[in-house]
Amino acid sequence: MGQVNQLGWWIKSEDEPALGHEAVYSAIKQVQKPIYVIDTGEKIGVAQGGVVNTSPLPGNSISQEGQFPWIAFVPPLHPGHMGSPDFMRAHGLSYPYVIGAMANGITSTKMVEAAGRAGMLGFFGAAGLAIPQIETAIQDLQSKMDGLPFGCNLIHSPGDPNLELETVRLYLRYGVRLISASAFMNLTLPLVYYRIKGIQQDERGIATTPQKIIAKISREEVAKKFLSPPPAKFIQQLLERGWVTTREARLAETIPMADALTAEADSGGHTDNRPALALLPTMISLRDWATTEYNFNTPLSIGLGGGIATPESAAAAFAMGADYIVTGSINQACGEAGTSNTVRQMLSEAGQADVTMAPAADMFEMGVKVQVLKRGTMFPLRAGKLYELYMNHETYEDIPESQRKILERDFFRRSFLEEWAHTKKFFLNRDPKQVERAETNPKHRMALVFRSYLGQSSNWANTGEPSRKIDYQIWCGPAIGAFNQWVKGTFLESAHQRQVVVIALNILLGAAVLTRRQWLQQQGIFLSDIPTRIEPLELDAIQEQLGNPSQNNPSQNTEIEFLQ
Repeated sequence: MGQVNQLGWWIKSEDEPALGHEAVYSAIKQVQKPIYVIDTGEKIGVAQGGVVNTSPLPGNSISQEGQFPWIAFVPPLHPGHMGSPDFMRAHGLSYPYVIGAMANGITSTKMVEAAGRAGMLGFFGAAGLAIPQIETAIQDLQSKMDGLPFGCNLIHSPGDPNLELETVRLYLRYGVRLISASAFMNLTLPLVYYRIKGIQQDERGIATTPQKIIAKISREEVAKKFLSPPPAKFIQQLLERGWVTTREARLAETIPMADALTAEADSGGHTDNRPALALLPTMISLRDWATTEYNFNTPLSIGLGGGIATPESAAAAFAMGADYIVTGSINQACGEAGTSNTVRQMLSEAGQADVTMAPAADMFEMGVKVQVLKRGTMFPLRAGKLYELYMNHETYEDIPESQRKILERDFFRRSFLEEWAHTKKFFLNRDPKQVERAETNPKHRMALVFRSYLGQSSNWANTGEPSRKIDYQIWCGPAIGAFNQWVKGTFLESAHQRQVVVIALNILLGAAVLTRRQWLQQQGIFLSDIPTRIEPLELDAIQEQLGNPSQNNPSQNTEIEFLQ
């Protein structure tokens, strides 16, 4: 115990104080109860009953029988109270926890449903899927969620802007009111269309938007655009095309492009590998700038994603001011994920250094990269080789014959012409303009074939194609390694035991415990002989401890009587 200040006196009733650091730590873990730390003279003690007196007692310099100096206090901290109440209220949540949209349906409808029923927010991973597949997922979710919170992903598609527009039209047609906008390097017309279509004024004259956007951003210049009103040039284009009314266009000038912004740090998939400790404060500062600059009528929320995998990282995010947290990589190893058991097992064995960057299928020609798992797969090396060949040669035929033989034997497992025929069929259904361009541009034809390998590699992983295990593309950030280290030796070490809600609640509960421990430390109470690791709990144990967060009232959890 370090330097402490006496806050008052604790007066014993029927209950004896529990003594020792272990007793204090046990009290910390009871997050719905307050902690009153007392000095018994020989050992530190903790009380959760009796009476505390904040005024001097006669002979207050001497501990009398049944009364002890009260030296520290920690209030209750339910995990549902760690983030922003405005954010949770806006989206109907019980917890400030968002399950990010992993593409190709890896964040499946099953996972989104599980999150919503637990009072969390899940985004269906629509990126990479065809419109009919997304439509089926929306129908499935709307038939099951019955008013529970959920959203869908909208990924920036600079190589296929029509797909982005068709996805927006699908969302508007089905009344999908919340999207996660990811990988955007700039605002686009379809995104602005989604945001402002149907905007109205409430009885107070304040503009209200039926469609909400949570944007995942890692660059300051892009963040500013999402924290500002929609650009006038896009509003004018929408007016000229008759997609919005004059009234909608006018009201659009008073709202931000996004309701919330997730600072995306070192994450799986599309990422700029930004450090969370530097990124989150920057995004919070930009939010404060936008609030002052535009005087918006509704609060803007800032969350953190990328690297959130343990109670420590969650506690740090909330301590830095995050309104909510977002997880991704760790959810892919859960039973609800739309991937294969082989991938789940590979992820459960990964360490922090077992990830690397590789060329992205959707933005291949632009040189954009995604973060993927490198342990157990040759995909990163093979994808990098394809990009190198693309950059160094104008046609496939220009590639040295020895290299072409390797590509056709190990990558395509058929001739280039056969692979092109397969690729051509795909793009004729998805985006025929790509085929038209490829027929007159050999370099673009080569790019489409290389992109086909990159795109199929994620599908092979999701379906668990055994003959293609060496080619699996598994989007993943270093967070998976931190998670695996945390749960080592517990029931969550096994991939078969991992469920998305169990993981989420353990992270949030652990973050609350660590935060309460830190509050004690800031009052001079150091539990240096107690391990800091938070042991994961089974779902029943967590639910028994937390109850219903909407009914949780810290003022009702104390049995201490205050005297003045």
